[in-house]
Amino acid sequence: MSNAYFKVPKAINEPVKSYAPGSPERTALQQAIKELKALQVDIPMFIGGKEVRTGKTATMHPPHELSHTLGTFHKGDASHVEQAIAAALEAKIEWESLAWEQRASIFLKAAELLAGPYRYKMNAATMLCQSKNPFQAEIDAACELIDFWRFNVEYMVQLYTEQPQSQPGMWNRLEHRALEGFVFALTPFNFTSIGGNLPTAPALMGNTVVWKPANTQIYSAWVIMEILREAGLPDGVINLIYVGGAEAGEVIFKHPDFAGIHFTGSTQTFQTIWKNIGNNIDRFKSYPRIVGETGGKDFVVAHPSADVKALATGLVRGAFEFQGQKCSAASRAYIPESLWPAVKSMMLEDLATIKMGTVEDFGNFFNAVIDEKAFESIAAYIDQAKADGQEIIAGGGHDKSKGYFIEPTIIVAKDARYRTMCEEIFGPVLTVHVYPDAEWEATLQTVNTTSPYALTGAIFSQDRYAINRAMEVLRHAAGNFYINDKPTGAVVGQQPFGGARASGTNDKAGSILNLLRWVSPRAIKETFVPPVDYKYPFLNS
Repeated sequence: MSNAYFKVPKAINEPVKSYAPGSPERTALQQAIKELKALQVDIPMFIGGKEVRTGKTATMHPPHELSHTLGTFHKGDASHVEQAIAAALEAKIEWESLAWEQRASIFLKAAELLAGPYRYKMNAATMLCQSKNPFQAEIDAACELIDFWRFNVEYMVQLYTEQPQSQPGMWNRLEHRALEGFVFALTPFNFTSIGGNLPTAPALMGNTVVWKPANTQIYSAWVIMEILREAGLPDGVINLIYVGGAEAGEVIFKHPDFAGIHFTGSTQTFQTIWKNIGNNIDRFKSYPRIVGETGGKDFVVAHPSADVKALATGLVRGAFEFQGQKCSAASRAYIPESLWPAVKSMMLEDLATIKMGTVEDFGNFFNAVIDEKAFESIAAYIDQAKADGQEIIAGGGHDKSKGYFIEPTIIVAKDARYRTMCEEIFGPVLTVHVYPDAEWEATLQTVNTTSPYALTGAIFSQDRYAINRAMEVLRHAAGNFYINDKPTGAVVGQQPFGGARASGTNDKAGSILNLLRWVSPRAIKETFVPPVDYKYPFLNS
């Protein structure tokens, strides 16, 4: 074992490639898309270092091109959950005993593999199976995941370096042990980077993991597993399974060695998981760590002093990038009467230029929503708004004949508490409430009390007093707060991400705060010359 104190490479954010016409990355990505579309992949589970095929398969189709088949994946059952847990527990002793720099090397190598030879395959898989345009795939599947792997290593070293003071005659030390048991990572469809970070952040800290991705993200999840395998991740450290959520939970949340869950998904699902854990609390060897980022009903509130063009651009980008399928997407906006005519005109002008279609056409800003369930849910909100007499100034159309396409839609609600101002839709629907300029203070109170969520929010204003007042009133309304910018696009190492209230535990993915949840500290005191007499000086006569 080495006796050196190692310095890891300084973490820097991965540069975002432009994919502009004529650029080499554009050509490389188009070729990767062409190659993946020509394949019919057969994706197994991965348990204990072995590919597991059950023969019970499901097909994968691009959400924007339902007639095309990308391939199949093999579905598991409760027995595979048990196998994955057993593999994780078997790998645990050796993995958590491995020197930290050896674990770090694996994930730093994974970052380099993704930045280089796997970049375009990863982006292409994300574009095809999750219907993202080139830029949305690049900032997510490539750059953010690379950043997670690099910055988490830096945060790990920072955590290990923080040590207590020692008085003369003693040495106080603090070590950070992996949790006792296995960690369950339950990941969503909308961000490939989250799919990669949720299992690997606990693994970096010495834990072993059972990972269940969303079915609609399995294609890119498998590419992540390919990268980790090539990077040298030992067998059993991360075990990838494709089972139903309830089926997995029935096994995992009753297992005595369940040590924690790293989750991103719906608030309802997270609350159900929390209840199940609580109901089984007497079964576990230790109190499980429960870390979750859930829903959002993210706001943009404009002061009469706001820059109109910046506001309109922030709304269009914040609400409609990736079809509004971001937990941080702008979903409700509060615009003063004096600005609304200009803001409305600018947004409609922008929307008139937005093209919708397949991901292969790089001229399309807008693609399809993820699946039929999402399509039906979003369409129902739009249709109900029409039936309720709400004013729809843009979009409102939807068609699933070739793909799950829903037009970017703007609803203007006179009632600031109309349902599309309150409920999470998770699609390309922005609801605007226009308020009298004189009601700025009352509007802030409305923003704060309308939604149970508290994930992201933004204020647009050129008045510093107004900005300060908004920050005071909305102190608990958003875990990520933006000033004169859209409420999406958090960057690892710059804006640690997470919210509170019904939006989750606010453990800030992409920061040292998240890594703290995956370790159990042990304080060690060593006394060099211990006392040999029980008597203290005060006892002397």
